[in-house]
Amino acid sequence: MINIAVLGYGTVGSGVVEVIRTNHETINKRAGEEIKIKYVLDLRDFPGDPVEEVLVHDFEQIVNDPEVDIVVEVMGGTGAAYNFAKRALEAGKSVCTSNKALVAKYGPELMEIAKEKEINFLFEASCGGGIPIIRAVNSSLTADVIDEVTGILNGTTNYMLDKMNTEGADFNTVLKEAQEKGYAEADPTADVEGQDACRKIAILSSLAYGRFLDFEKVYTEGITKITPEDMEYAREMGRNIKLLGTSKRVGEDSFYALVAPFLVGKNNPLHSVNGVFNSIFVHGNMLGDAMFYGSGAGKLPTASAVVADVVEASRHLHDTIPVNWSNKEMTLMDPDSVEGRFFVRVKDTSLDEVDKAFGKVDAVIEPDALPEEFGFITGLMTQGEYKERVKALGDNVLGMIRVKD
Repeated sequence: MINIAVLGYGTVGSGVVEVIRTNHETINKRAGEEIKIKYVLDLRDFPGDPVEEVLVHDFEQIVNDPEVDIVVEVMGGTGAAYNFAKRALEAGKSVCTSNKALVAKYGPELMEIAKEKEINFLFEASCGGGIPIIRAVNSSLTADVIDEVTGILNGTTNYMLDKMNTEGADFNTVLKEAQEKGYAEADPTADVEGQDACRKIAILSSLAYGRFLDFEKVYTEGITKITPEDMEYAREMGRNIKLLGTSKRVGEDSFYALVAPFLVGKNNPLHSVNGVFNSIFVHGNMLGDAMFYGSGAGKLPTASAVVADVVEASRHLHDTIPVNWSNKEMTLMDPDSVEGRFFVRVKDTSLDEVDKAFGKVDAVIEPDALPEEFGFITGLMTQGEYKERVKALGDNVLGMIRVKD
């Protein structure tokens, strides 16, 4: 029998309990032993809930119990969650977590402790909810040199952008609706400012390239500046606006990473990923292109990924699963040296002035619904070049969005 303790009985924690209780026969067969929930830790009481039978309020009871083999951390944050995860590992207990903030900030340290103790620190559910992307990058794609990871990594913002596109609503309206449906938190900052996607692309990049990418060094923009007018242009061009987390290997030892809204072309598979779904594109030098698609959030998809890690940890109770993630920190290119194309909206400006600033532009868009302005797509240039050239248009620039074909 393998005893586990679940830290936190919120949305994901209750989902973990539900998944194990509902699918216990299949899970036990795949683990090779019976998995039993011995403890659930939470500060609250849950009168009438069967979890009362295993509910405890003191972490010491868990960390000091030699019968606990695996600790599931689904509390969130990097305060108590970090302290409890670290102490559990130091006590010789494997840890499985869905906490992307914990993994992005302390992943290398916690994996090193797990390695020393010959146990595991697993985090499949930290990126993409129920999409099995971590295991694919860490195990299935080991024959490839991965040179790009790009994805829609946040279901909340994807839902909001989809609604803004299909309904013509503004940011604040769709945010309120997302909160009412439970897709967005009361404080949506981490989602709408791109912080959640930033942590996820940092984790995926660290695994893909074998080095630690510090999420705090990733250039990050959110979706708060996207307007109904931007959506009008997107429809006119047959494109969709998506918040993407993207990273790329440029040469042997050079990388870039960023999170920002992009105008995605209709031939790109990410173009049609709508609602709260996530999708992650990986390019390998042998494999070519691969896509991973599915529910990026939600109680049961995320809990399912956590339980999959519990099963994996059960199979490797006394040996560490190799992870392609070193403590050596990745050095990122200056964002201003990264090449791309840019969609720009302007008013009170002539095409001659645009051509003078940018050279011959690739496309000019003049929506009938917006007669007092127009937009254009630049040729390929670095972000630094764009910043210098756009100065010539001054205050007549209404906005900019990056372009991905």
